[in-house]
Amino acid sequence: MRPWEVEFEEFVRARSHALLRYGLVLTGSTDDAADLVQEALLRLSSSWRRVRNKDDPEGYVRTIMARQHVSWWRRRRREHLTADVHPPVHGDEPELGEIWQWLRALPVRQRTVLVLRYYEDLADGEIAARLGISQTTVRSQASRALATLRVRADALTGR
Repeated sequence: MRPWEVEFEEFVRARSHALLRYGLVLTGSTDDAADLVQEALLRLSSSWRRVRNKDDPEGYVRTIMARQHVSWWRRRRREHLTADVHPPVHGDEPELGEIWQWLRALPVRQRTVLVLRYYEDLADGEIAARLGISQTTVRSQASRALATLRVRADALTGR
């Protein structure tokens, strides 16, 4: 086995769980997340020798995943949501299950923007570059998504 192939396998072994969690946040489905990770790693494998020496190979994979997710959604034009809720990260916060349901109900682009902004902590310019859209579109999608979530939260609290 060549040295770069060993490095790639080590990267996959070390980062696949984190990438799967990221895919789960993007897609809302464990099956779709696994497919997304597999597809992204397959694409990465063909360019690993070039990418491995860059500052952030994981960021490169996450960009592939975000773009691929949006591409899949565009082809399907709808999502297949399931009723199962993934366990919250913190077991002492029961309202997270409902929040996950709200996030999953958002349109894919809005949810993707929120994930990249709040989960990945990316700036609007970075989100725009990853998704191939303008910064104005990023801001409008985030604004619409947050407005929808606020309405749902207000309804829950009776405001």
